[in-house]
Amino acid sequence: MKLWLLSALVALLCVAAVPSSAEAAAAGEDEFMQTAIDEAVNGVGKGEGGPFGAVIVKDGKILVRAHNQVLLTHDPTAHAEVQAIRKASALLGRFDLSDCVLYASCEPCPMCLGAIHWAKLRKVVYGATRYDAANAGFDDSYIYEVIQGKAKVLQVAMEHRPGSGDDRPFALWKQKTDKTQY
Repeated sequence: MKLWLLSALVALLCVAAVPSSAEAAAAGEDEFMQTAIDEAVNGVGKGEGGPFGAVIVKDGKILVRAHNQVLLTHDPTAHAEVQAIRKASALLGRFDLSDCVLYASCEPCPMCLGAIHWAKLRKVVYGATRYDAANAGFDDSYIYEVIQGKAKVLQVAMEHRPGSGDDRPFALWKQKTDKTQY
């Protein structure tokens, strides 16, 4: 075989073996998702909470990982996504996580979705859906109905008392010149 032909074949094989940036990114995303799933499995194995895991990624690297710890902490807000946000915010020393991506083993519930928005995460990638979670006994459809005003029966009585609210906290906040808006 001619040397130039052999060189060309080797060059083609080398180019084909190098993943594109899109392939490399997808491989990283697969790794991050698998880590979130592994974290969910870890939490279930420890008996610390439901089957949910999350990781927060910054600059292409896992910053923190967390799993549901509701049973361990006796805290109904200790969902995987919230735990991950708490860890990442503490580690970075800030509440704004807009330069991070959250990978969750399952679609975030309404509470976690609220926390994700408050943390300003730029993207969420999730595996299982809320319907998969409902099939496992974690049905949050009622919460969606309450938020949308469609629930026929309310489990929590919400009472608004117009005129009884003291506006001092808001007035003080509005006057603050050194406030950090979030």
